[in-house]
Amino acid sequence: MKIKYLPLLAILYGCSEKPATQQAQVQKLPVIQISTQNATTYQDYPASIEGAVNVEIRPQVSGILDKIFVDDGAYVTKGQSLFEIERAPFIEKLNNARASLRAAQGALASSQLEIDKLTPLVQNRVVSDYQLKTAESAKEVAMGSLEQAKADVATAQINLGYTLIKAPVNGYIGRVQRKQGSLVGPADPTALTDLSDVHQLHVFFALGEFDFIRFKSQYPGKKLADKLRNVPPVDLILANDSAFAKKGRIDVINGQFDNNTGAITLRAVFKNDDGLLRSGNTGKIRLGLKFGKEMIVPQSATLEMQDQTFVFLVTPGNKVTKQIITIIGKSGTNYIVKDGINPGDYIVYRGYEHLREGDAIEPEKTEAANQLANN
Repeated sequence: MKIKYLPLLAILYGCSEKPATQQAQVQKLPVIQISTQNATTYQDYPASIEGAVNVEIRPQVSGILDKIFVDDGAYVTKGQSLFEIERAPFIEKLNNARASLRAAQGALASSQLEIDKLTPLVQNRVVSDYQLKTAESAKEVAMGSLEQAKADVATAQINLGYTLIKAPVNGYIGRVQRKQGSLVGPADPTALTDLSDVHQLHVFFALGEFDFIRFKSQYPGKKLADKLRNVPPVDLILANDSAFAKKGRIDVINGQFDNNTGAITLRAVFKNDDGLLRSGNTGKIRLGLKFGKEMIVPQSATLEMQDQTFVFLVTPGNKVTKQIITIIGKSGTNYIVKDGINPGDYIVYRGYEHLREGDAIEPEKTEAANQLANN
């Protein structure tokens, strides 16, 4: 009896047959073409802020601090009284100087009387001219004593005036360092307080040699003074990363580079009529540096890894390779690239998160991507 195996063979054959291998799908990704264009990069430089005038208020005579007329942080005007040193000792010195002046005046008058008495006697040869010459010499000494007495009176008056310490400029008082009753003097290591005129701010920042050369080269003018007049207004970025309401202008460049840092100091001036900023604030000067015909790459098309920046470069055959680029600046949302890619190259604009080296893609040249790259 024959056993029929055909159905089983058919089943086995059907189970062993595999479906056709499906081809992997090629990703369709937007790409942009690298172009060159003029760009401006904004670089922030740490800056220190000072008032137009910063004055240490110090006593010019020694004595007991008798009165304090101001409080910490007060706004004062030029000529306003700030402190007073006890006046009584200086008044007594002035009185003594005036008494010495009167004595000197009397001595001069007495010497003149002696000359007036001896002159006719000498002329009539009653006495020798030696006595007259002695009297005239005594008058010269009296005149010198009188001048010295006048100078002592003037000095005593000046020192008495120094007991009242007044504000030399308008501005804001700093912390008052000494208390009433303290012994103060010109040789004290600490000033009584500081006074800052902050209606105009001086903001100091430094440029390295490379940035300074580029800074000078992009503005017209034969001399630095001419170039400074062509520098556009600059921004002051405060500690909270907000921009100060008013723009400033760079008006001074230091005379030499610092040998230790290799940088040169510049000064920008800002108006501060409302007194919103004070001397001692810190911030950053945001300076625009122009680049001509540089390669531009959107930041969104780059990948950062281990302090290096990459793009996915589209090679012939529409395969991608991870390429390191060198960035020399930032312009808005774009990077300014020095090398690693060339003008005319295509890079993946977005959707590269899951790409691997050598993956094939279907490039999609979108106008929106190119417009975004050029903003």
